[in-house]
Amino acid sequence: MDFNDSPHEAVWRREVRGFLETELPQTLADGDGESGLFGRGPAMRAWRQKVAGRGWIAPHWPKEYGGAGLSVKEQFILNEELAESGAPGNVGGFGVMMLGPTLIAHGSDDHKRRFLPSIIKGETLWCQGWSEPAAGSDVASLQTRAVRDGDDYVVNGQKIWTTGAQFADWMYMLVRTDPEAPKHRGISMVLVDMKSPGISVRPLTTMAGSQTFNEVFFENVRVPVENRVGEENRGWYVGATLLDFERSSIGSSVGIRRQLEGLLRYATANPSKVTFATRPGLRLEFADRWIETAVARQLSYRVISMQAAGQIPNHEASMTKLYTSEMQQKIATLGMHMLGARGMAASRFSYGYVNAVSATIAGGTSEIQRGIIATRGLGLPRG
Repeated sequence: MDFNDSPHEAVWRREVRGFLETELPQTLADGDGESGLFGRGPAMRAWRQKVAGRGWIAPHWPKEYGGAGLSVKEQFILNEELAESGAPGNVGGFGVMMLGPTLIAHGSDDHKRRFLPSIIKGETLWCQGWSEPAAGSDVASLQTRAVRDGDDYVVNGQKIWTTGAQFADWMYMLVRTDPEAPKHRGISMVLVDMKSPGISVRPLTTMAGSQTFNEVFFENVRVPVENRVGEENRGWYVGATLLDFERSSIGSSVGIRRQLEGLLRYATANPSKVTFATRPGLRLEFADRWIETAVARQLSYRVISMQAAGQIPNHEASMTKLYTSEMQQKIATLGMHMLGARGMAASRFSYGYVNAVSATIAGGTSEIQRGIIATRGLGLPRG
C-alpha cells in the first residue's frame, strides 16, 4: 500500500482543496441543518450548483452523462477532502449514488434522456423503495405487488424505512410482478412519481426525535410500463447493479475522527463540565478511540488500494462498514461518559448517542456484515 499521492494525484488534491477553501460556505461546513441528504435551502442549492459545475456531483458517472469520469483513486481523494473540510456529503442523493449508475447500465434511451439531466442538476430528489415490514435484510421476500393492466402496472403494498420519502419527487422501487416465481426471479424495478394518486407517506419518528425514515403506502397506484427498468421479473439483478466502486467509507472514517476532535475541543474548553477527575479511565477511553479512528482510516486505505489495483472488495468493504458504524456508537458513548450525569440532559451529546443506534442497522446490519466476513472472507459454512 502506497500512502503517498502520485504527482498527478497531488495536483488533483490541491485542486479539490483549493476549491473547498474558496467556495464552501462555513455554515455548511459546520452543519447548519440544511446540509443533509435532502437539504433544499438556498445555501445548499447554491453549493449543489457549484459542485455540479465541476462535474463532481456524480464523479463516478461517465462524462457523456454529465459526470466527471474520475478514476477510483481520484474519487477517493475527492471524498477524503470533502470529509476533511466538513462539506455536505453526497449532495446528489440516491439519484446519483444508485439510480443514475443503474439507468446508465440498464435504462432505456428514454430513461436516460428523461431522468439523468435532472439528477445531475439536483432538480429531482429520489428515494429508494426496497424494505418492507416483512422484508428487511431479506429484501427478496418483498410482497408489494405490481399487476399488469394494459400499458400500466397497478401497484399495491407498503414500503418502510424509506429515507427522505416525504421530500422525494420520485421513487425507484422493487415490486413483485410474478408471485409464482422463486422470490429472486419474480421482481421488477419501476420508477414511480411520488405525486401519483394512491401514494401516502407517513414519517416515522426515531428515538432521537428525527423523521428521517418513512412508511409509504400504495393503493392502486398506476405506473406506466415504460417506467420499468430492465426486463420484467429481472429487477433483482438490475437493483443489484453497483457501478460506484468507491466503497472505502473514507467519509465515515474521517467524520469519526472529526467527531472525536470535537469532543477533545469541548473537554479542553470546558474542564469544569468534564468528569476526568471522577472518571480516571476517561483519558484511556479517549486514547483507545483515537487509535481506533486510525485503524478505521487504514481499513479505508485497504479498500481503495484494492480498487486501484482493479480488484473488487467484498468482505473487505463489509469489514470497513462494520468497523466504522460501531465506532460511531463508541464515540457517541464516549461523549456521554465525558459529561457524566449532564449527558442525560437534552444536548447534541444526548442526541448523538440515541441517533447512533441506527449506525449498525442502516446500509446492512452488523449481523449481515459479519455473515459476509465469515463466509466470503474466512470461508466458513453458512449457518
